[in-house]
Amino acid sequence: MDLRFTFNEDVLNYDKMRPTYAKELYNDIIQFSNLNSNKTALEIGIGTGQATQPFLDTGCKLTAIEIGEDMAKFSKEKFAKFHNFDVINSDFENVNLENDNYDLIYSATAFHWIPQEVGYTKVFNLLKSGGVIALFWNHPFRADAELDFAIQEVYNTHEPINNSTIHRFSEEKCLEMAKTIRKYGFVDVEYKLYQQTRIFDAPQYMSLLNTNSDHRARQKEIRILIESELSNAINNFGGKIEINDTIDLYLAKKP
Repeated sequence: MDLRFTFNEDVLNYDKMRPTYAKELYNDIIQFSNLNSNKTALEIGIGTGQATQPFLDTGCKLTAIEIGEDMAKFSKEKFAKFHNFDVINSDFENVNLENDNYDLIYSATAFHWIPQEVGYTKVFNLLKSGGVIALFWNHPFRADAELDFAIQEVYNTHEPINNSTIHRFSEEKCLEMAKTIRKYGFVDVEYKLYQQTRIFDAPQYMSLLNTNSDHRARQKEIRILIESELSNAINNFGGKIEINDTIDLYLAKKP
């Protein structure tokens, strides 16, 4: 099963629970790319548009790619008032687009789904000379160490899970990412980090978990059991869970 399609299973919950990004991040991308109404942009993996409107507000002509049919339809309706916007229901690997056509290509917590050689090479070819690639991800971390331990115990009781909230995001990964971007011919590579905090009660946190592909991929019975035990753990620690997000942004240009 292609886990990318799990995001398409509950579009309304995804739109409600998925995090947006820091205002400063959008400003930095727009300034770096000099994005305006005379330019064209491409978003890879729009989802339900958590990272879309700030770019539309510049007046640029924005095309979005989305593999999930329901998500593509949702986003097209969500931003229907913008005449400078279109959505293509396809995966990025196979979509047919014009080379040397875009001033900005960006992706919000989605580019890792694309094979590296395919993704970077295609972006490079699609960008105009001087065009900008902007890639960013959100890395959540549970702030309360005791609650985090209790949550890990729940997971350890059931099937193993690749849980990214065990360790804080390291800046060393930024250096590795910047090196990868340079390898594909991009120049003026830079990265920036942003921080934000989200607080959930137990039901909200379960809704958030259900936007994660690895969680949704579990057997329904196991997923329900895990959610029940996680809810108990959160309620035993005051009924709230604090998530500290680190957002890493990478900017670079095509020569």
